[in-house]
Parts: sequence; C-alpha cells; structure tokens
Amino acid sequence: MGSDFYLQYILPHAGIIIKICRAYTNSQADFEDYYQEVCLQIWRSKDNFNQQCQWSTWIYRITLNVCLTYLKQSKNGDKHIVSDSLPDEVIDDSKAFANDEINLLYNAIKHLSETDRAVILLYLEEKTYEEIADIIGSNSNNIGVRITRIKSRLTKFINQVD
Repeated sequence: MGSDFYLQYILPHAGIIIKICRAYTNSQADFEDYYQEVCLQIWRSKDNFNQQCQWSTWIYRITLNVCLTYLKQSKNGDKHIVSDSLPDEVIDDSKAFANDEINLLYNAIKHLSETDRAVILLYLEEKTYEEIADIIGSNSNNIGVRITRIKSRLTKFINQVD
C-alpha cells in the first residue's frame, strides 16, 4: 500500500476505523491487528468502490466486515494476522485503552450484539438513521427504536458496574 493512498484515503477516516476496531477488540495488540487488516482490505478493494455511496460509508462497511470476520474467527479459535507497528498518527489517536471512562463504555458496548455495536458506534459518530441503515444493511425506520433500546441497555449495564 502506498503512503499516498494511506494519507489521502485512509488517514482522514482513521477515527472511525479506530473506534470500530476498539469496540471489537480487548487488547492493544488485537486492536493493531484489526486496524492494519482494515487498511489492507481498503487498499485491496479500492478498485471495487463504485461511488454509489460515499467513501466514508465504504470505509465503515469494510471496517465492520473485517471486525466481524475476525470476531467470528477468534470465536472459532482461528488465529489472525500478526502486525508490525501502527503509524504514529494512529498510535497518538488510540489512547482509549488508557482512559477508564472510555474503557467502561467500550466494555458495555462489547456486551451488545455485533449488529447493535455497529449501530451505536455509528450513532456516536452522529450518522443519520438513513446512513446507519445503509451501512449496516437495515431499514431506517428500525434504527431509532433500536438506538433507544441500545441506550437503555448500555445505561443499565454501566449503572450496574458503578
């Protein structure tokens, strides 16, 4: 992958890649593996981007697909990639493992189903119901109800932990 491609097409969306990868991992090492695999898959699939959606939507879809695939592989006991170190820009942004409040939120999010994790992460990114539905392959009418239920479950979980 060329550094120009990374700087122009991936780095501007690193925030969402980081947040989604963080929600599906339990350690910095796994996070780094997921992040690098997402970047690799974005680069590999760039020629398949058909511009029927925004580039950011494409990034979300690839990131979610990679994370869900790795999650299923880890449940089956399959080993996934071993990575080199991440670029400095990503390491600077990935301090979520050091913040107790953020760790509590991510821990609560990890107790949600895979789809609900994706929905709440996209909601936290201030995506519209239509955008969320498009990214996860649902219909926008269900998203509002789903988000209300997810918020309730997260609140309940966090209050039980405190």
